[in-house]
Amino acid sequence: MVLCPVLGKLLRKRVVLASASPRRREILSQAGLRFEVVPSRFKETLEKDSFPTPYAYAIETAKQKALEVAHRMHVKDLRTPDVVIGADTIVTVGGLILEKPVDKQDAYRMLSRLNGKEHSVFTGVAIVHCSSAGDWLETKVLEFHEETKVKFSELSEELIWEYIHSGEPMDKAGGYGIQALGGMLVERVSGDFLNVAGFPLNHFCKKLAELYCPLPHEAVRRVEHDSIPSVDTFEDLSNEEGSGQGKAGGDRTEAACNSTVETSPPFPTELLDLIKGFRRSKVLFTACKLKVFDTLKNGAVLTAEDVAGKINASVCGTEQLLDACAALGLLERTERGYGNTELASLYLVSEGEHSLHGFVTHYNDHIWDLFTHLESAVQEGTNQFHRVSRRRADDSFKDSFYPSKEAQLQFTRAMHDLTKLGAHAVATAFDLSGFTSACDLGGCTGALAHRLVQEYPHLKVTVFDLPEIIELAPSFQPVGQQAARISFMPGDFFKDRLPEAELYILSGIIHDWPDDKVHQLLSKVSECCKPGGGLLVAEALLDEEQRTLRGAWVQSLNVLLQTPGCGRSGEEYRRLLMAHGFQDVRVVHTGGLLDAVLATR
Repeated sequence: MVLCPVLGKLLRKRVVLASASPRRREILSQAGLRFEVVPSRFKETLEKDSFPTPYAYAIETAKQKALEVAHRMHVKDLRTPDVVIGADTIVTVGGLILEKPVDKQDAYRMLSRLNGKEHSVFTGVAIVHCSSAGDWLETKVLEFHEETKVKFSELSEELIWEYIHSGEPMDKAGGYGIQALGGMLVERVSGDFLNVAGFPLNHFCKKLAELYCPLPHEAVRRVEHDSIPSVDTFEDLSNEEGSGQGKAGGDRTEAACNSTVETSPPFPTELLDLIKGFRRSKVLFTACKLKVFDTLKNGAVLTAEDVAGKINASVCGTEQLLDACAALGLLERTERGYGNTELASLYLVSEGEHSLHGFVTHYNDHIWDLFTHLESAVQEGTNQFHRVSRRRADDSFKDSFYPSKEAQLQFTRAMHDLTKLGAHAVATAFDLSGFTSACDLGGCTGALAHRLVQEYPHLKVTVFDLPEIIELAPSFQPVGQQAARISFMPGDFFKDRLPEAELYILSGIIHDWPDDKVHQLLSKVSECCKPGGGLLVAEALLDEEQRTLRGAWVQSLNVLLQTPGCGRSGEEYRRLLMAHGFQDVRVVHTGGLLDAVLATR
C-alpha cells in the first residue's frame, strides 16, 4: 500500500531498471511497478579496498550502473528516462567481498567459506532522477543499502559439489541463490529475504514514498539516513508542476498521499514499444544480411563511406543504417567512424564462436515472412509454409523446412546457433552424472551433445538425425578431445530403430509435431528405454496459470505458423510422459531459452 500514490505519479514517467537480473525484474514487477529493462554496460572494476565498508562498494557500483544507462539512453534514445534504478548485491564474510564465481573451483572456495557460518548480504541501490535540457543531462541520485544476515548449515563436501554441478551458483553473488536450490543450504535468515534474492523491496518502497511524498521538514531532520542525501534535495519530484510551491505545494503533496490516484491515462510507453518494435528487429536483420558486423570485425573502425563500399550499398542509406545500429547499442560511433560493440563482436560476426548470425538470417529470410501471415494462421488454424514457399499446404513438414539445399543449410546453421546458446542451461538443469550413454534424437549438429560431454566426463552421446543433416554436421564440429565421445548416426526417429542408450534426449522436437506423431515417438522411446533409463525433454514451457512467460507464449505462435504441433505447460508434459510409462517426472524452469523435463522409466 505504501506505493499506491507513488505508482500514480510513476505511470507517466519512463522508469528503467539498469539490470538484466531476472530476479530483480520479477520482484519489481510483482510490486506493480511498470518499467523497462536496459542492462548496464558499466564494467565492475572498482577497487574494493578503496571503500570504507562493503556496502559503500555496493552502493557505488549500483550508482555507476544506473548513471551509465541514464547517459547512454540520453545520447542514443529518442526519449530520456525519468527514473533509472541501479542495484548491486554482494556477499561478505570475514570482511571479504564475494561476488559471482568465475568457475566451479571458485564457487567451491566461496561456499566453503560460507559453510556453517553467518554472513552478510548487502544490496546497494541507486535511484537516479533524470531531466534534460537540450544536449545536457541533469541527474539527482538517491542511494541506500540493505543488510541481511544469513546462516549456512554445516554442509558436506558431497552436498557442496552436488550444488555446484547443478550450475546454479555460477551467476549468483556468493555462489548461491536462496530462492532456488540454494535455499537448502540456508539454516536461518535475519532480515529482508528479498534482499538476499537480489532486491530489497521493502526499503525501496519506503524510499520511493519519501521521494514522492516527503515528510514535513521537521520530521526529515529527525531521520537518520546513513549518509544518504537529505530527502528535501528531491522535493521537486513530489510535485510534477515544479518545485518552490511553498505551503501550497506541501498541501498538494499531502493531498496526493491521502487521496486516490489521479485517473488521467498513463503514457503508453510499452504499447508504443510493441507497435514500433518490429523496426528495431528489421534494422538488426538488415545489418546482418549486408554483413555490416563482419565488415567491422577485429576492431575495425570505418566511415560510412568505407562501409558502403564494402557492402555495395549507397552512402546515405548505409549511414542511416549505421546510425540506427548505434542507437540500438550494436555499434559504437566515434569521430573516426563506426565500430562493433562488444555485443556485436560476440554474437553478430558470422564466424564467431558464439555467433547468432545464422539464427538472425533465418529469422530475416524465413520467420519474418511467416509472421506476415499470422492473421491467416489464426483464422485457419494451420501452418503457413504454403504461402511463403509456394508449396502445397499438405506438403510434409520435412519438405517445408528443407525446400532446397541452401534452405537446409540455413536452417541447420540457425538451429546450431540457437542450441549453443541454451545448451548449458539444459545440460545442467539436472544432475545427469548417473548416465554413461545418451542419444540426442534430432540432435542436429551436436551442439547440445558437446555441452553434455563437457559437463559429464563419463558420458558418451550419439546424435541421431536425418541423413541430410548428419551430412552437414562435420562442418560445425569444434576441435577437442571431447569430440571423441560424440558419434553421429543417420536415421528417421519415426521409421528407423533407435540407438541404444541409458538417456534419450528430445530437445526442441516435441512441439513441432501433432499429437498422433508425439505419441508415436514417445511410445518408441519408452519401448527402447530400459528400467532406470531416462528421457530428457527440452522445450519452452508455457505457464497456463499466470501467463507470465511471454517468450514461451509468443513462441507458441511461431509453432502455429510453422508446424502442426503445439506448446505445452510443465504439467501437460508431466501427464504426457507418465501416460507413456515414465515416472518421477521433474520440471525445471531454467530461465533460459529452453526449460527442462526429466523422467525415468
